[in-house]
Amino acid sequence: MTDRSEPTKQPVTPSRRDRLRPLELVGFSVVLGVFAGLVVLLATRNLVLSAIFFGVGFIVSVMMVALVGLGGKPSKEDLQARQDLQTPEDGGKYWH
Repeated sequence: MTDRSEPTKQPVTPSRRDRLRPLELVGFSVVLGVFAGLVVLLATRNLVLSAIFFGVGFIVSVMMVALVGLGGKPSKEDLQARQDLQTPEDGGKYWH
C-alpha cells in the first residue's frame, strides 16, 4: 500500500469587505425596491399596489445585480483558488 498524503491547504479567509459585499448588494436592491414602492405610493395612494411594486422592484434588482456579478472577470486570487491540486488523466491538454 502506498501512503498518499494530501497536501495541506491553507484556509482562505476573506477580508471584512469581501464578507460584507453580499449585504451591500442586497441593501442596494432594497433601496431600489423602496424607491419603486414610494413612486407608486405617491402616484396612486394605494398601499397594496405600492407593496407589490416594492416586491417586484426588489426581486428584479436582485436578479440584475446577480447577473452583472456573474458576468465579471474573476480575479487572480479566484482563478488560483479554483485550480485543482491534480491534473486530469488526459495529460492536462485542456486543463484550465
